[in-house]
Amino acid sequence: MLKKLKLPNFLNTRLGLFTTVGVLLWLKNLLAYTTDFHLRLENITEYIILLINPIATTFFLLAIALYVRKTKRAYITMMVIYFLMTLLLFSNIVYYREFTDFITVNTMLGASKVASGLGESALRLFRPYDFIYWIDFIVVGGLLLSKKIKMDERPIRARMAVSISLVSALFFLFNLFLAETERPQLLGREFSRDYIVKFLGLNAFTVYDGVKTYQTNQVRAEASDSDMVAVEEYVNGHYAAPNDETFGIAKGKNVIYIHLESLQQFVIDYKLTDENGVEHEVTPFLNSLFHSNSTFSFENFFHQVGQGKTSDAETLFENSLFGLSQGSLFTQIGGKNTFEAAPTILDQTQGYTSAVFHGNAGNFWNRNETYKNLGYDYFFDANYYDVNDDNSFQYGLHDKPFFEQSVQYLEHLQQPFYSKFLAVSNHYPYSQFTNEEGGFPIADTSDETINGYFATANYLDKSVEEFFNYLKASGLYDNSVIVLYGDHYGISSSRAQNLAELLGKSKAAWSDFDNAALQRVPYMIHIPGQENGGISSTYGGQVDALPTLLHLLGVDTKDYIMLGQDLFSPEHDQLVAFRNGNYVSKKYTMLGSNIYETATGNLIDSPTEEVQQEAEALKEAANTQLSMSDEINTGDLLRFYSGSGLTAVDASIYNYKNQLQQLLDIEKEKGDESTSVYSLNNNQSTVDEYKTNTYQGYETGNSQ
Repeated sequence: MLKKLKLPNFLNTRLGLFTTVGVLLWLKNLLAYTTDFHLRLENITEYIILLINPIATTFFLLAIALYVRKTKRAYITMMVIYFLMTLLLFSNIVYYREFTDFITVNTMLGASKVASGLGESALRLFRPYDFIYWIDFIVVGGLLLSKKIKMDERPIRARMAVSISLVSALFFLFNLFLAETERPQLLGREFSRDYIVKFLGLNAFTVYDGVKTYQTNQVRAEASDSDMVAVEEYVNGHYAAPNDETFGIAKGKNVIYIHLESLQQFVIDYKLTDENGVEHEVTPFLNSLFHSNSTFSFENFFHQVGQGKTSDAETLFENSLFGLSQGSLFTQIGGKNTFEAAPTILDQTQGYTSAVFHGNAGNFWNRNETYKNLGYDYFFDANYYDVNDDNSFQYGLHDKPFFEQSVQYLEHLQQPFYSKFLAVSNHYPYSQFTNEEGGFPIADTSDETINGYFATANYLDKSVEEFFNYLKASGLYDNSVIVLYGDHYGISSSRAQNLAELLGKSKAAWSDFDNAALQRVPYMIHIPGQENGGISSTYGGQVDALPTLLHLLGVDTKDYIMLGQDLFSPEHDQLVAFRNGNYVSKKYTMLGSNIYETATGNLIDSPTEEVQQEAEALKEAANTQLSMSDEINTGDLLRFYSGSGLTAVDASIYNYKNQLQQLLDIEKEKGDESTSVYSLNNNQSTVDEYKTNTYQGYETGNSQ
């Protein structure tokens, strides 16, 4: 058969085989993109980027063989590179089928753990069509061995090899330019491994991940237990003792965090006036909670995130530590660092179960790895939800179906539990609903992003109300403390001037101080049965949330490495450090070198020496807090700390597959001692207690 086969002459040249192999690898990548990797594409630009992204790195790597002058070595080099790129692609395909994620360098280094985690299910990951990924390599190799493809004795000129490498590099830069245009700060913020593969390709992702892993490991390797001395001294001196009136008032209760995506404090109590002059309350339910006597609300609570945005907020809430100065802690070190986070503390000291609910891909912000190191027992990601084009958008499942579908898992959690629900619908670009959810007025400004913000915030508000109604109907409400928080700004400072008139200010009068003040986000701790709640004017930030919560639960934080302070403590310093080094305090706000009076927002043009010294002392305190966080995180210093008495988290014990069955098995094992809502409800589901409707349904009074 092979003897009669006639092949094109160009295959008998080094450049001909080089080109053929490159095209075959490119086609295999496209096949994987469209059949095995679930890379959500939003527009034509993303399709174009996906189409071209394997080209540059494929030909750049294959070009290595062009520099080898000796014939046999050149062909062997090309085939080895061909094999390795095929192996990398296929390994990621198989891994993705099981974990919905791509292989990192750390995963490669711990390959034995991955293999043991797959067990007997490994064979089930293969598909009948998988031979397609290898058949080209086998055929080309066979043709070379049978000498149907003849080896070209003529070496490639160095100038030609260099030219091909340079063209490949330039093409990659063009690819990177398109990627950064479509997804700014793609590499700086590291949203998701899916994003990097989608925009730059699998080869580029692997190299990038290798560089980041090396850099992280270098910093970590240089750290030692002596570095903890200064950290412990700072934490001990910064500790704020709990308030006797609030310490332990929520002891033993479930914790339900509700993540209010991109919601800012200015939305609370805000009424949007439509074109007919009619006012519409944007978040009526959240407003009622904010003013409830059962809610401890904070009107001067600020987000403190950096480039990690939502993931930074999670870092702050779970650990009382800041995110990194650049990029996301979750993506850079979340999968390898030692943490003493809320799930671990509550598990080991109070016997809590922990779970996160999120209707997006589990590897977004590297959550599927980081949550294990934080000590989360369960993580229900998009794989556990019915997500389709009608009920989702680019950031995942919309809030109403998200909360509704979550309760089928929530009802099986053993109590007390620590849980977090990550809602996403109020996310940039705040696109208008075009279905039955549409109808809330759109603002009238020159900025479409701002115009849609209020409608998506209203949708979020109603989603939360429906969830609260379920909590009450299921019996969970009375035994829970429900914490609602905004993670970061929704309207960026670059757009804020267009928001000014809606907030009663003029564009011309809008200042840097107004931008800083706009960084307030909602923070509400709702404790059913409490009557001593109210609105606090205390200045605080997200780093203060964990010690505040733990003290309410009756857990003193004096032995834990936390950089925040209990917001109820009389010793709270009311200093809020922003990730860029600016700060807000009760007295002064410092932005760059400018000092403002916080109460009035007035710029102090010529500060006295006393004012300058006081403001500089506050800035030094803010920078010290940030630097302590960076030392802890980049050096992974908590691995050296034993003062808390906690046992280090073993991430390998957590398995986020088949979690509902895991919960059912625990209920069965515990029998009458099971404390899940399902068990306490005589083994009857509470899912039917969940009631939902569309915006139009509520407006017309028609039930769904």
